[in-house]
Amino acid sequence: MARSVALIGTAAVPVGRHQSAEDEPLQVLEAEILSRLAAVALVDAGVEKRDIGSMVFSLPRPYTRQKYFATFMANYLRVSCSGTVMEVLGNGMTGGFAFDMAANDILLGRAKVALALGINMESATASGEHMMSSMRATGDVDFHSSAGFTPIAWYAMDAMRYMHEFGATRAELASIAVKNRAHAEHNPMAQYRKPITLEQVLAQRPIVEPLGLYEVPPRGDGAACLVLADEDTARALGRPYVLVTGRGFHHEGAHQISEVPNDMIAFESAQRAAATAYAEAGVSAADLDFAEIYAPCTIVEALVTEAIGLLPRGHGAAAAAAGETRLGGRIPVCTSGGLLSRGHPAYVTPLYGYLEAAEQLRGRAGARQVPGARRGAVTCELGNYNAALVHVLEAR
Repeated sequence: MARSVALIGTAAVPVGRHQSAEDEPLQVLEAEILSRLAAVALVDAGVEKRDIGSMVFSLPRPYTRQKYFATFMANYLRVSCSGTVMEVLGNGMTGGFAFDMAANDILLGRAKVALALGINMESATASGEHMMSSMRATGDVDFHSSAGFTPIAWYAMDAMRYMHEFGATRAELASIAVKNRAHAEHNPMAQYRKPITLEQVLAQRPIVEPLGLYEVPPRGDGAACLVLADEDTARALGRPYVLVTGRGFHHEGAHQISEVPNDMIAFESAQRAAATAYAEAGVSAADLDFAEIYAPCTIVEALVTEAIGLLPRGHGAAAAAAGETRLGGRIPVCTSGGLLSRGHPAYVTPLYGYLEAAEQLRGRAGARQVPGARRGAVTCELGNYNAALVHVLEAR
């Protein structure tokens, strides 16, 4: 590449409840939260507001009152841009696409500094409204939605197939939730930080068999801002930064889950996207020090660790139970606590993944720091990993 992209600044709010109910007299405004984060991220990066050439926003959830959010925020922040001011949408990849498009503007020479940012508010939205919107977004309205088919349902099918194919146990899958909560205990951005035991995970009420309450993602609000720059700008700042060394994407041409018989737990898109990212970075999975992956359920983490080459096929759950993916293990996974414990404010979830990678690679992760971390991977997905986006990041 003629240019290289660096991640130089980050800011976020802890995942949790930030949205106001409609009948509350004092409303929390999305613009107020995100503008504060932009200011903090710019200070962290060591650049000025006037340096911003592009801003790429994750599209706000449909419950956000302010529409046409990107141009509204350009006005609110008083930022003029000659690169891009836009919103992007890709369901689970929305935050990843914001990062990707901001990076593209730098690679194309349209901006020296770009923001990837967004806010996701949904905690005060009625469950029925939220579920209806989710079903219409994640399923075929003529087939899936009318049957009430939800994402957790297809992940549950993955779990059943995985246990049948490879002899994995419920306890092995549940151990992933325990591990992620242990990581989240040390993450101030995490929605749930109280440690849990394997017995507690297994005792929870089922959501969709065989997945229980602690094995599926919570609802929550979140907001994050990332500052990207070309490497010359990052190097001139004289402080540690994170370089994007590889990027891979693949969409298998299916909407969320394929109606064509296939190996639904192979996660082929993740395999292909990771292979492309590794090749571009000139590394292999064995060269990674950690991975921050988009895994809405315990089974998904097991399958993704296999698909991107961290663990052999069929060993993801057993390896987690053996401590291989825990801090101090062979390849720490989701040191932030992941979607299960750090939280899952859907349209900005990937931004929290890049933020965690930046914390690790800049040596700022505190008690959850991977010693000597120099290289990591961040993934995000669409549907049952029918599409995947993978970035390799390195410390500089």
